[in-house]
Amino acid sequence: MSVHVRRVEAGEWPQVKALRLRALADPAAPIAFLDTVVHASGQPDRFWQERTVNAAEPSSAAQFVAVTDAGEWVGTATVLPHRERPEAGLVVGVYVADEHRGSGVIDALLDTAAAWALEQGLAALELEVHVDNDRAQAVYARAGFARTGEIETTGFGREWVLRRELAGSEGVRA
Repeated sequence: MSVHVRRVEAGEWPQVKALRLRALADPAAPIAFLDTVVHASGQPDRFWQERTVNAAEPSSAAQFVAVTDAGEWVGTATVLPHRERPEAGLVVGVYVADEHRGSGVIDALLDTAAAWALEQGLAALELEVHVDNDRAQAVYARAGFARTGEIETTGFGREWVLRRELAGSEGVRA
């Protein structure tokens, strides 16, 4: 079964909600997301509708989803405007369903996000990954992200700041 990656559409809020709740129910969620399944499941439909519209075209944010031939949503990654560095996008909400891990879905999501960010004129993508999340750190390193040396401290613990330079005239990886 093949998987394709695309940007969400404004009316797909029920699928966005279902995938987010699935991600938050994952055993790694406590160190991967700044939310909980209890909190997210209590949000009204209007919240999910606005969230989806804000990540659909046209927007300065974009949510990408991995969808199987059968229509099952199995992965996601979102790019937001970076709160401190306008030349970079901030990657958040990265998730791949357990049964699709190791199949290249994460690479397709991150590469699609990078291509979109480059089209928006961004020079880099950044993300934050919990210092104890070795598996995610390895995935991001393979995808071209490198530690910046910064560590953010949140209510969920300490997180490495990782950065992926995007292709430009220097020929750096997109």
